[in-house]
Amino acid sequence: MLCPTTRFHFRRNLTVTTSSASQLLQKHFSADSRQTLLWSSQISLLSPSIKIEFSSPVSSTFGLNRTMASQSESKSLHDFTVKDAKGNDVDLSTYKGKVLMIVNVASQCGLTNSNYTELAQLYEKYKTQGLEILAFPCNQFGAQEPGTNDEIVEFACTRFKSEYPIFDKVDVNGEKAAPIYKYLKSSKGELFGDNIKWNFSKFLVDKEGKVVDRYAPTTSPLSIEKDVKKLLGVA
Repeated sequence: MLCPTTRFHFRRNLTVTTSSASQLLQKHFSADSRQTLLWSSQISLLSPSIKIEFSSPVSSTFGLNRTMASQSESKSLHDFTVKDAKGNDVDLSTYKGKVLMIVNVASQCGLTNSNYTELAQLYEKYKTQGLEILAFPCNQFGAQEPGTNDEIVEFACTRFKSEYPIFDKVDVNGEKAAPIYKYLKSSKGELFGDNIKWNFSKFLVDKEGKVVDRYAPTTSPLSIEKDVKKLLGVA
């Protein structure tokens, strides 16, 4: 709800009759909106014209909500820039037209072997059809990703033959959470809070950069294959 000090002023002089003023409200506002506006309005008759002034914290939400919704809808993953494992900037708009799976990875987790193995299998199968996997190392869960970026990349590429990009180590929760993860969590929250619960949480992003779904750490990559195929348009 908006702060009570937020006010919306709608002032308009109309040379109309009382009945035509009522018709104007019916034409331009829904039933709920008319009730809100009439409840908070001050109407003074200045013959032969009617001067209508609306001043209400509630009615101010009409324009502001539309603006906020517009800003939210216009935001996409493609608006972000992240760091790769070498510290170089990567503009995610380069992934326009691609289906993305974004995963926070760790090298010393009980889920490491199964997830890295299946991520590699999924990527190998669909990389030529438009799938990209973006891996973000994170050490926030049991300190299970303690290595340097170089060590993490070597581990993933040597042991699991990972060919998809592995980015700079980030925080996914808390005040220092990477902006991309703040966006992902705000786009797809969970019943018991937006925070990432553990290593290998997964987000699926469509070709326009919109977050489509979110999966728990225990959800295996291959079990998401049907959702990936749907976004890729693969039979």
